[in-house]
Parts: sequence; structure tokens; C-alpha cells
Amino acid sequence: MAILKYEDLPYQKKRIFLGGPEGNAYVLLGYAKDFSRQLGLDFDKIQKEMTSSDYDNLIQVFDKYFGEICDLIK
Repeated sequence: MAILKYEDLPYQKKRIFLGGPEGNAYVLLGYAKDFSRQLGLDFDKIQKEMTSSDYDNLIQVFDKYFGEICDLIK
């Protein structure tokens, strides 16, 4: 799982601090759109899945698709 505490980071990836302004749902959707475009993924499908439930679901779906390139930090 790519939701880590800051002090547990063993390597350098894009970091998004969920407690800061980057942790806002709309900002995360913006990152998802950019990453989807860069990776050739279907953003509409990902957006629908991310917004199908609550904030916790949004984070889990984001991690599912982009956890290899980005860490979400509590």
C-alpha cells in the first residue's frame, strides 16, 4: 500500500500530503487526470470510480491506479 507516514519513506516518488492542500479531493482528481494522460489511462473511468463513494474510496482508487508513481502521506 502506498499510504505511508513521512518517516517511513524508503525512496523518492511524488509525495502528496493528505493533510495539506494537496489532499483535497479536487486536487487529487486533478493529479489523477494528469497522471492518466501521461500513462495513457482512461481518466473518465478512473474519475467515475474515484467519485463513486466517499473520500476514503477516492484515496483507495487513486492508490490503486497511481500508487507506483506517487505516495499518499498521512
